[in-house]
Amino acid sequence: VRVQEGVEDSGKYPIVVSTWPFLEAVRAAWEAVDKGFNAVDAVVEGCSACEQLRCDGTAFNSLIDMNLAVTVGPGGSPDENGETTIDALLMNGATMEVGAVASMRYVKDGIKAARLVMQHTKHTMLVGERASIFAISMGLPGPTNLSSSESMEKWTRWKENNCQPNFRKNVVPVDSCGPYQPKDNLGHNKGICSEANSIGTIESRTCLVGPHSHDTISMAVIDKMGHVAVGTSTNGATFKISGRVGDGPIAGSAAYADDGVGACGATGDGDIMMRFLPCYQVVESMRQGMEPELAAKDAISRIARKFPDFMGAVVAINKDGVHAGACHGWTFQYSVRSPDMDDVKVFTVLP
Repeated sequence: VRVQEGVEDSGKYPIVVSTWPFLEAVRAAWEAVDKGFNAVDAVVEGCSACEQLRCDGTAFNSLIDMNLAVTVGPGGSPDENGETTIDALLMNGATMEVGAVASMRYVKDGIKAARLVMQHTKHTMLVGERASIFAISMGLPGPTNLSSSESMEKWTRWKENNCQPNFRKNVVPVDSCGPYQPKDNLGHNKGICSEANSIGTIESRTCLVGPHSHDTISMAVIDKMGHVAVGTSTNGATFKISGRVGDGPIAGSAAYADDGVGACGATGDGDIMMRFLPCYQVVESMRQGMEPELAAKDAISRIARKFPDFMGAVVAINKDGVHAGACHGWTFQYSVRSPDMDDVKVFTVLP
């Protein structure tokens, strides 16, 4: 972990912002950056704490049914095969370097693996089992079973419910666990949550995506030098099709940072949100002079116009430390720690 030398406190920095009331994660990032760690390493500290704690002991789970409590890191959302995999991203807003892993198996430290991609490769993203091999070769522990008794129990109940709901569409059989084949007749979609109709609109995905069906931390840090970094870690959507990659490891979608402007973090229905790169949009809007609140609302509204039933949120922070959130389809909360606060403060954003 690198600590910046000879740094003077600007008064408005450092600052840590995170999706959801992941209090311990924000505290870990704040402790690091307040001691003089740079923004990149502080993000790693914060997201890593969330992975280690599985972010299942924070205020977030008071918002949802404890039987459906989500986690970040090992033991989180199972895919169709009952396996937990990890997506993660780290972005340096000073250099615009990005390291990311997607659909990574057997390695629990997603954000640290993303940093290794940034530090020790000329690539941006590694995926699947080969990402795991790389991470282990660079010193991370593994291979490790990322499932837990909770994730396997959730998967078993889903199997007993004929694998419903799921992310399949236009397939047969509809109401069982497969194997699936393409359906010739698109006129019957019993049990399917989302499918384009003849005029191109999309039916509701709310039976698939909500606060209890995914688990993502997206964190931004501005350090004492004013440098910005962002990071994400997620298990992706619960009961996703094996191999699915969502918005978590996609730069510009779940997170984006630029030293000269600020940063953004996002959470929600990643399959929808990644089509719009909402965090890139937020940062670009702020670059053009838009305040964080308007930039966040604008990015969300662009998605809502096309997908009025989607669930998602963004949190924006500009280089002056001004922050705001926007959401659609659910009530969103984000966490902040800044020099004028005694502890982490949680902000609530209404749709």
